[in-house]
Amino acid sequence: MILQVSNITKSFDGTDILTGCSFHIEENEKCAVVGANGTGKSTLLKIIAGVLSSDSGSISVKTGATVGYLAQQEAVNSDNTIWSELQSVKQHLLDEEEEIRRLELEMKHASGEALQNIMDRYTRLTHDFELHDGFAIKSGITGVLKGLGFSEEEFDKSIATLSGGQKTRVALAKLLLTHPDLIMLDEPTNHLDLSSIEWLEGFLQGYKGTVITVAHDRYFLDKFVTKVIDIENGKAMVYMGSYTAFSEKKRALRESRLKAYMNQQAEIQHQEQVIEKLRSFNREKSIKRAESREKMLDRIDRIEKPADPDDAMKLKITPSVISGRDVLHMENLSKAYPGNALFSDVTLDIRRGERVAVIGNNGTGKTTLLKILTGLEKADSGSFRTGTNVKIGYYDQEHQVLHQEKTLFEEISDAYPSMDNTRIRNTLAAFLFYGDDVFKPVSALSGGERGRLSLAMLMLSNANFLVLDEPTNHLDATSKEILEKALNEYEGTLLYVSHDRYFINQTATRILELEDHSFTGYIGNYDYYLEKKTSPASGSDPSEAVTESISESKLSWQEQKAAEAEKRRRENRVKRIEDEIALLEAQKKEIEERMSAPGTATDAEKLTSLSLEAAEKEARLNDLYEEWETLNE
Repeated sequence: MILQVSNITKSFDGTDILTGCSFHIEENEKCAVVGANGTGKSTLLKIIAGVLSSDSGSISVKTGATVGYLAQQEAVNSDNTIWSELQSVKQHLLDEEEEIRRLELEMKHASGEALQNIMDRYTRLTHDFELHDGFAIKSGITGVLKGLGFSEEEFDKSIATLSGGQKTRVALAKLLLTHPDLIMLDEPTNHLDLSSIEWLEGFLQGYKGTVITVAHDRYFLDKFVTKVIDIENGKAMVYMGSYTAFSEKKRALRESRLKAYMNQQAEIQHQEQVIEKLRSFNREKSIKRAESREKMLDRIDRIEKPADPDDAMKLKITPSVISGRDVLHMENLSKAYPGNALFSDVTLDIRRGERVAVIGNNGTGKTTLLKILTGLEKADSGSFRTGTNVKIGYYDQEHQVLHQEKTLFEEISDAYPSMDNTRIRNTLAAFLFYGDDVFKPVSALSGGERGRLSLAMLMLSNANFLVLDEPTNHLDATSKEILEKALNEYEGTLLYVSHDRYFINQTATRILELEDHSFTGYIGNYDYYLEKKTSPASGSDPSEAVTESISESKLSWQEQKAAEAEKRRRENRVKRIEDEIALLEAQKKEIEERMSAPGTATDAEKLTSLSLEAAEKEARLNDLYEEWETLNE
């Protein structure tokens, strides 16, 4: 065991955050700390790291174990270059290497006991140097920097010139290179693009040490986590297995607890009714029996009611009108900034009902594309047009479309003046804004709260074409699941940018990857994209991944839709044939019965007429049976 957390409590301004939080972690375990926003996940990591003190309880770390901690938004501030800053992590090995080289020179001129002493020192240093991979310092630093998205051209950049996100990545690189026995990461994927996140997954999966991470990226957690610590109501519940396994177990456990709670409540209510009835008899024996039952009731260990799903936000997006089949057409669309070409000659179509996810590394132009399509920016060249009855609803990851000076109530009432006060309050309550919260200015909201407000505005828009930029940012796991469900039930069209692969997997029917200034399309979700991206094409160079060009994607989509339409047509025709066969069989049987009737046998004219009618029915039936067999084949 490397870590023991015992009965940790912590309060802020009289509000209990952690109340008797306990768990332990074994060596080399890979753990995720999860829970809704505000439950104390980051606080717990800070207490374990010694950055924050607890009100009570204890933290015990294995003797001699090294601990590394990276807080959210932690950044390196230095005048060093990126390379020299990371080299400083290995300074003790660089000093050893320098001394080893000095000892090698001294050996040439020493003899006797002095030589022996030098050789002994040299042996100890080289052993320690090799033990700590001293010969791999350069390759190790290069691997981590490239893995976290830095190009070799950037290695000599001054840290002072970097963005906040880049400085955070440098801080993460430094921590990974120190290789502590216990590494703690708070939202490490926040400033990473997809390729960097995938690299970090692999790094942590193979990490020879213990990992504890707080992250909202469920796909990321599923890749390497072996234990999940769920913080709820101030306490920790431990689940073994992946994040998905935890999610399923928690859902089943909650249902079991809710059933137990409901059963106990029913029993309590029953006992209270019995007690009331016994007392109403107003007899000494019945009163004593009532008192006995009351004592028994007082001794019951009351089950705490599980968190009610109704306490989560409620989101349902319903288009006010159905759009035409062609929702969006882009023709030779291009955009570049000075010294940075984003994309060029983009031509593609989006049809009604599609759910299209745009993916790619940071800075490739994904958000810019959405801003062009929503009129917030202009393309350098090319054009786009929306189809008939298309009504766009836009979700901005920076929430710049919200007015910082307005209150939540004003934000909705100004956008939808026909809504009365009660409906505005009910809408905000559905997104967990209650009481005086509705009069908070937008500027005072947290990232998660702004996300919920933007989703409320999106719901009210009744749009049939949603354009979303990183819609899961700042949302907790429960809110993400609610958004996923709402989008899967949504009857309109969806185009969004996201780094959340779990979310993409749940909602996308088509992937557009922006890479090398152009888009490549894949029909399917993220797992399908990954399979096609990493699998070599049959009979081709193994180094070449299977991809589909935009034209191929468009053709595949059209072929798929045509095939689906043909299948529906065939199924409808089969049903009509079966109905007609049943009717003709009944009519033929009726004719045969009339032909065999005593009065008909002596009426030649009538018999001839019925025989001809029966023959027509038979011929038609033969044709229908043949067509039915053909369609079913």
